[in-house]
Amino acid sequence: MKRSRVNDILAEGADFFAKHGWSLPPFAQWSAEKLQGSDGTYIRDRRLGWDITDYGQGRFDEMGLFLFTMRNGDMTEMGQQGAMLYAEKLMISRQDQLSPMHRHVLKTEDIINRGGATLVMELFTCDAEGQIDRAADVHVLSDGAPVTLPAGGHLKLPVGASVTLTPTTWHAFWGEGGDCLIHEVSTVNDDLTDNIFAEPIGRFSDIEEDVAPTHLLVSDYA
Repeated sequence: MKRSRVNDILAEGADFFAKHGWSLPPFAQWSAEKLQGSDGTYIRDRRLGWDITDYGQGRFDEMGLFLFTMRNGDMTEMGQQGAMLYAEKLMISRQDQLSPMHRHVLKTEDIINRGGATLVMELFTCDAEGQIDRAADVHVLSDGAPVTLPAGGHLKLPVGASVTLTPTTWHAFWGEGGDCLIHEVSTVNDDLTDNIFAEPIGRFSDIEEDVAPTHLLVSDYA
């Protein structure tokens, strides 16, 4: 993906957040220079900020996700008294834009539709080896109420609705009928080690530097 395209997506995403009444923290507007300096150490270490991915496939409009991580703990501190054990993100899933099938090793997350269109979740459970079980029913909580779906069933979340996904729940999602503003509240997030994809794809985009970045992405911090 070209950096110029990333910059355009950033601007579109920020406008979408604002349209739905979400204001980002001040560090969202920091320059690359400030973020790379000592003021940005905490932001970089916790991998907070802008995140645009096409999963390394170069087809963002078909397969991709827009994210902004607002707060995040440190996986190495899990279990310690006083540790930050949670994370929070805003995401945009565009109409028919697939976030591909995956699950997590440790993270449990609430996925909440905060605005826009209907969010569709395709769900499977794990077999004994942790792979997709294409026969077993899926059991999840939606706003605290138990829901049972057949393997590969689609759970449709209107605005305001949510689903709780545990590490044994395989999930893919997209917007139906329009773009969706998604709020994720979870245990500590680690996109470097805690994602298992059903297909051999990457978590981050390969960026072609044709222009200067408007804002750094979390994948730029390294």
